[in-house]
Amino acid sequence: MSLKASNKIDTNKYELEISIDSAAFCDAIQKVYKKEAKNITVKGFRKGKAPLATIERLYGEGVFFDDALNLLYEGVLLSAVDDANLKLVDVEKTDVVSVSKADGAELKVTVIVEPEVELGEYKGLKAERITPVVTDDEVNAEINRLADRNARIVAVNDRAAAMDDMTVIDFEGFVDGVAFDGGKGEGFSLTLGSGQFIPGFEDQVVGHSVGEEFDVNVTFPTDYQAEELAGKDATFKCKLHEIKAKEMPAIDDEFAKDVSEFDTLEALKEDIKAKTLERKTKTADDEVENKLIEMVVEGMKAEIPDAMIENRSNESVREFDYRLRSQGMDLETYLKYTGTTVEEFKETFRPQSEKQVKIRLALEKLVEVEGITATEEELNAEYEKIASSYGIEVEQVKAAISESDVAHDVTLNKAIDFVKSSAQIKDVAEKTAKKAPAKKTATKKAAPKKAEAEEKTEETAE
Repeated sequence: MSLKASNKIDTNKYELEISIDSAAFCDAIQKVYKKEAKNITVKGFRKGKAPLATIERLYGEGVFFDDALNLLYEGVLLSAVDDANLKLVDVEKTDVVSVSKADGAELKVTVIVEPEVELGEYKGLKAERITPVVTDDEVNAEINRLADRNARIVAVNDRAAAMDDMTVIDFEGFVDGVAFDGGKGEGFSLTLGSGQFIPGFEDQVVGHSVGEEFDVNVTFPTDYQAEELAGKDATFKCKLHEIKAKEMPAIDDEFAKDVSEFDTLEALKEDIKAKTLERKTKTADDEVENKLIEMVVEGMKAEIPDAMIENRSNESVREFDYRLRSQGMDLETYLKYTGTTVEEFKETFRPQSEKQVKIRLALEKLVEVEGITATEEELNAEYEKIASSYGIEVEQVKAAISESDVAHDVTLNKAIDFVKSSAQIKDVAEKTAKKAPAKKTATKKAAPKKAEAEEKTEETAE
């Protein structure tokens, strides 16, 4: 088996002329015959016992040619691509020029290959890195989140409903005095201010007490999903059954003991400050790294074949499907729920895929230009890291992931470190000016939303 010629016929496209010698081809025919003969019945022989020559006389010499070529194809192609010093992306077409037992086979394969890459500047790049600070407001905000997570839910019977209360209500909606489908619910849990219902509904529950019956008058949004209700005035007959509210704990040393391993509130705050600073520093470092890599990619010149982006998008879809299956779902079911086709879903990955392909090409070229390699110690450390993250033995990882794949990842990471180490990074102070709180706006949603209402209502909103 050999590469006879490699001819560039277009940008990132080559035609490979490949020869398969007679001995290799005949050996492949023998392998196919041994596999397939057991399914062939020939008069005068027990099933599966007819000699190859007899089968060829009956069905023609080429009876096993296609299967033999298929058996050899991948190895022959990869060998030819390697001999041509190309990086395969996809196969556009394969033509069988000639094939016989006496002479073997001649193939012409048109392949799409990775592009030639020319790097721009990648040394001495300039970037700014935020020097993070942690304010008292940030620490107190985290303390308040801890308090909120540890708040008690208590029944309220001595006052009327207020915003942020958790209520249980019955409701039935009417338009022009006629009840409409999907407008009735009993024992429905509604947090006031959550925006679960159409604008104006939750505001009108405020001020009512447990046991009270009242009307809520609203107008459906003009873009409401049920066209027969869009823009219509409606009245909901309501009854309020329960009011519950959060009872926040006192924020003191006892609180610190309850929610952490610390004995004092001050110690808890210091820990929160340290961890927040560590997190923000990591974020700042990551942002600098991303900026530097973007600069390298922007300076790169390469005509990237669309097949590379398409392949990366396909991989992303497969990875998403794998994650879904680990959660008890699959891609087909997910697409049905979302009303999306596979092609539409795959298209959502395209911008990310294009960016990933460009980054990989730039870093691989940098590895080549700078002669970056992975040491044995680095390879072992990476295997250990992978094994630790999955909670399995290192030998299992080595059996599953080839050393060349691990080396590839290690060298790409070293290329990133190379760019960072040579960069001129200026530290700038983080802006800590207080921002005015954003105004809370009503969300235009169904009354109620179907997914949230269906387990609580007798008739779910459509």
